[in-house]
Amino acid sequence: MTKKHTIPNPLADVVPLDVAAAFDVPPPPIDIVLPGMIAGTVGSLVAQGGAGKSWLALEIAVGVAGGPDLAEIGIPAHGRVVYLPAEDPRSALSHRFHALAEHLTPESRRVVSDHLTVLPLMGHQVNIGDPAWADALERECEGSRLAIVDTLRRFHVEDENASGPMAQLLGVMEGICERTGVSILFLHHTAKGAALNGAGGEQQAARGSSVLVDNIRGGQWNLLGMSETEAERLKVDDRKRFVRLVQAKANFGPPIPDKWLERGAGGVLRPSMTMENTDGIRKALTSKVIQHPAASDWRGQNS
Repeated sequence: MTKKHTIPNPLADVVPLDVAAAFDVPPPPIDIVLPGMIAGTVGSLVAQGGAGKSWLALEIAVGVAGGPDLAEIGIPAHGRVVYLPAEDPRSALSHRFHALAEHLTPESRRVVSDHLTVLPLMGHQVNIGDPAWADALERECEGSRLAIVDTLRRFHVEDENASGPMAQLLGVMEGICERTGVSILFLHHTAKGAALNGAGGEQQAARGSSVLVDNIRGGQWNLLGMSETEAERLKVDDRKRFVRLVQAKANFGPPIPDKWLERGAGGVLRPSMTMENTDGIRKALTSKVIQHPAASDWRGQNS
């Protein structure tokens, strides 16, 4: 006798992969949104408070929206961007865009204005674990290439050290990515222990459950302030002007080399200097954008 299933089947709307077709038909090139991040995945940008992660996130948003790649990380294509800042007041955001204007041509300003949506959420009790908030975020992400969540702690009410709730939180974001094609980059804080022990560039420097590192497929960027030791080695007087960008995790393709960024007028981050070479000589960065393998050559070897 056949057993009757009365419980709704959660797999009912999952379409099986056509394995035979996958063997025979060449797939389309992988769509790279940021180095190491493919379309439809969740990634993170991790740093201590005040390191400049919101500034870097804003510059990434501008670059993906069609403006210049100010941090020169290698943005391969453009599209609509949704930036969701929940920590900074509207006035601070206006000042940042005004500072950025000096680095954009009039045409770039027009393109970015047309393709970048900024929704200041400071003061709103955002919780994407709530279906209403999750649905609202999904509707905003429709037709977008990238959504930036600033910061993750402001978008949920769960214990970040609890793996179960954090896995569910990532599941909500991944569902939005799956249904809309958007990639989500969430900003997150460095664990105090990692910051104090000089391990801010490691994958596990992120605060909270390891799920927030291990389960994301869009990679992890870490932003670190210059240490006293580095400042002495590089003969830098004002080390607080400099931060180091490290791609701590790249699931799709090789990570880009570490790069130093320097705060300029208004707080804008621009490439400043490379690490010392083998002869101990400091060399200025050129303006050349780092070249990455063609999208079709990215195999996800670091999964």
